[in-house]
Amino acid sequence: AHAQAAASATVELREVDEVYAADAIVESVRQATVSAQIAGQLTQLAVDAGDRVRRGQLLARIDTREADAQVASASAQVAQAEAALAQAKIEHDRTRSLVAQGFVSQSALDKAEADLKTARATVDAARAGTTQAATGRSFAELRAPIDGVVTRRLMEPGELATPGRGVLEIHDPAALRAVGTIPQFVLPRTVRVDRAVIELPSLQRRLTAARVTMLPAADPRLLSTQIRADLPADAPAGVVPGTAAKVLVPIGRSRKLVVPEAAVFRRSELTAVYVLTGSGVRQLRQVRVGNRVSDDAVEVLAGLSAGERVAIDPLRGPGAI
Repeated sequence: AHAQAAASATVELREVDEVYAADAIVESVRQATVSAQIAGQLTQLAVDAGDRVRRGQLLARIDTREADAQVASASAQVAQAEAALAQAKIEHDRTRSLVAQGFVSQSALDKAEADLKTARATVDAARAGTTQAATGRSFAELRAPIDGVVTRRLMEPGELATPGRGVLEIHDPAALRAVGTIPQFVLPRTVRVDRAVIELPSLQRRLTAARVTMLPAADPRLLSTQIRADLPADAPAGVVPGTAAKVLVPIGRSRKLVVPEAAVFRRSELTAVYVLTGSGVRQLRQVRVGNRVSDDAVEVLAGLSAGERVAIDPLRGPGAI
């Protein structure tokens, strides 16, 4: 009797959450497209889709010959400006000495001081040009802006990179969310959504959302509002951006006929349970079930009545088909 009690459950009416299942897509909260900032041929791609990268890690290189020439030209201009400055200092000191001895007028010294200031400004401008050229040279090395995983490559080695053209996409797999839409006819019942369940059909998993956000604006074309449900930190490894999901949002409470999910089995198009009669006989009965109402129970739409007992894990017990 104890074994039978452990292997069976009672069909019951239970007050459960009524939910709206919003179709959603998993996306990364932190994602970035690494783009070229200078023009040139892409000479190296150090990573591929699926690789983990750290912030600051080298991802790709662009041909640096033009940038190297600009750095060399800027350095030469600095050397030229510094030489001119040294000469202007010599001329200034000589003119000041001649003015003190009364050999030239004050206007000659004024001109020498102006030439010295001009030479100093030219040196500052040349040094700024060197910094600009070096910065442009650094853009030839594309580095990861965030820790994450390479989602995909947008270019291949040998292609011409141009400013603003994407080279790689990166996402942070530790920060994912399911993004879906709630139609306006449901919105009045979801004014204060503070919890939701994320269902991942491809993995047959359900996760409790770590955070739920309803955007404060509606899309007038789709007559809907976007909902974002953050996945918990311990999300399964198979969840990646683009995975189909459902966001189950509670919209009220109602009494429904429920049965443990472990009591339901499916074979081809047959959905059934084993009903236990008073004499302990197992009877196969076809049922129609709805959505899961909790982690271990599903709604019964037809085929069972409250109070009936069903076998748990029927395909493992005696009389399994």
